[in-house]
Amino acid sequence: MKGSLVIVGFFVLGCFAGIWNWIPYNPEGSSLSKYILYLLMFCVGITLGNDKTLIAQLRNLNLRLILLPVMTIAGTLTGSLVVSILIHYSWSESMAVGSGFAYYSLSSIFISELKGIELGTIALLCNVMREIFALLFIPVIYRWFGPLAAISVGGATTFDTTLPIITRCAGKEYAVVSIYHGCVLDFSVPVLVTLFCSI
Repeated sequence: MKGSLVIVGFFVLGCFAGIWNWIPYNPEGSSLSKYILYLLMFCVGITLGNDKTLIAQLRNLNLRLILLPVMTIAGTLTGSLVVSILIHYSWSESMAVGSGFAYYSLSSIFISELKGIELGTIALLCNVMREIFALLFIPVIYRWFGPLAAISVGGATTFDTTLPIITRCAGKEYAVVSIYHGCVLDFSVPVLVTLFCSI
């Protein structure tokens, strides 16, 4: 919960900084967001590279657990398609936003560059809200639907921010599943977002 409030706090602070021009920034001609994103991806790579036991643990996963990210992607995109009927954005734009899987920093930058700042802002808000929802309701979802549902709802965040709450609810045996799930979704975000933005 505290982590989510910090994220929302920085987002609100950034909004005020943009409104009152505290930091000169031109979204049309600046690559600042892109370079910060590259740095974040580099840090994720360092984290993965430092875990010497990860590969061995991933080899022991059964097929049902290996397919969990695929089912999360299918469920999220189906939900995004249904929502597109209710809003004034096209199905491809709605699915591009859904393809963020709570990875708001990456998806919102791609969507802003490919489809404009308005849709990029919507992607940011939707994906931040998904992460906050996951942080708040993973214990309830785990109790009602089990550990795999609790992991699935976290999207790409199961690799980092929601990992502690998943392991606390479901047990340490689901930590590897959670990390694997988050990694697969992390790497699917640029592929799927770019695909749906190009349609």
